[in-house]
Amino acid sequence: MKKEHKVFQDFLKSQGLKLTKPRLIIFKAIFENKDHFDVENLFNEIHQKHKNVSRATIYRTIPILVEAGIIKQYLRCEAKDHYEHVYGSRKRLHFICDNCGKISTRDCRTIKETLMLLAELEEFKITELNLSVFGLCKDCQKKANHSE
Repeated sequence: MKKEHKVFQDFLKSQGLKLTKPRLIIFKAIFENKDHFDVENLFNEIHQKHKNVSRATIYRTIPILVEAGIIKQYLRCEAKDHYEHVYGSRKRLHFICDNCGKISTRDCRTIKETLMLLAELEEFKITELNLSVFGLCKDCQKKANHSE
């Protein structure tokens, strides 16, 4: 996390912003959480320990982290923006349940390599790779089968 911390600190400085205590708390909470998150879940998690970090501060900090390349907004699920930390991590394939919104991930190195090869054949330069597959998770499939 030291490298990510430095990147964040340098980015803030380049924008004329300071690394305030609330921003640091938000940053650390994101990296302690290995899962996807939305702002409300992040707020609830942070607010348990740090009552002085407001929801508004989190909403203002998230775009800064996205712009710095620390986290990525990668999909909208149930009308909420979802994020994950991406700095220094591999590309992942997201399986998103249309029914309950559950998100599962898998490493997608082979898929990424295949897409890069196809892009090269098309003389196309990929600037961003975001892989999301929508469908029904195992639990929702079971529920659907029982209701038939």
